[in-house]
Amino acid sequence: MDQKNKNSKKPAYSRFSQQELPAWKPILTPGWAITSFITIGALFIPIGLIALSASDRVVEIVDRYDESCIPDEFSNNAESFIQNPDTKKTCLRTLKVPKKMVAPIFVYYQLENFYQNHRRYVKSKNDKQLRDPKAANETKNCYPEAYTADNKPIVPCGLIAWSLFNDTYKLSTRGNPLTIDKKGIAWKSDTKAKFGKDVYPKDFQKGGLIGGASLDERIPLSEQEDLIVWMRTAALPNFRKLYGKINTDLEAHETIKVEVENNYNTYKFGGKKKLVLSTTTWIGGKNDFLGVAYITVGGICLFMAINFILLYVFRPRRLGDPSYLSWNRQPIV
Repeated sequence: MDQKNKNSKKPAYSRFSQQELPAWKPILTPGWAITSFITIGALFIPIGLIALSASDRVVEIVDRYDESCIPDEFSNNAESFIQNPDTKKTCLRTLKVPKKMVAPIFVYYQLENFYQNHRRYVKSKNDKQLRDPKAANETKNCYPEAYTADNKPIVPCGLIAWSLFNDTYKLSTRGNPLTIDKKGIAWKSDTKAKFGKDVYPKDFQKGGLIGGASLDERIPLSEQEDLIVWMRTAALPNFRKLYGKINTDLEAHETIKVEVENNYNTYKFGGKKKLVLSTTTWIGGKNDFLGVAYITVGGICLFMAINFILLYVFRPRRLGDPSYLSWNRQPIV
């Protein structure tokens, strides 16, 4: 063996290293393309129609109340109204049930133009403090809501907990109160793993500037489900969070009286607040996007199939011989 071949770094030949193992190498003929487009269209359009039908069966009531719950004398200065502790924040709203709503009926609050996904806001908490009762002093990333004026650690610390939503809703129909069940509204993984059952709120909302709701210091964080729901931050500036569930049916054309405590200050940044009552189906809440997306893709595929058929019939092109493809040619000996 000469010196040149001895020093070569060329690997030993194998069918694996040269990618010559048996494999399916399809040739996209007009027949294959037309069949594929028709199959996709035939599958996607019925799926889209089924999804739209399921979404249409969802009964949803949406009521924006942030503007209506401001007295006329404060219409040009809503922020001063919401920040004044002496003003009465109670507001009465009336809702009409368009169609029968079968329990469970989910009650949401919806906020718009609220950027929970801001990097500084998302980081403003300490996961170890939320889990471990011995980690009360772990307040990294929580500034400026880390310590009280007398240097006591705040539990839970950070801007997310501090800005906890604090509007409340009381619903009634036919003069009878509708019970809103607030148990089981948070993810089980959060209540069991992220929030400790031995961790209790301490010195929360005790500063000079109150950001939102207060917490009962006798209840551990793992049972403070409003807080847990709020601290699972939203990815988009417009979002809904679960407030509770109504476990009784509501008949069509029934009137619901809502007593709103309009406490949360969205007026500072031009946000919107809405109360949402919604049923669900197998597809979830009301959302036409999935059905429209399936129908759109299926329609495009059928349109492309028809175009390919017309081109293939009226302007056919001669196909190449697949035997000349590199993987079909016989190796030269």
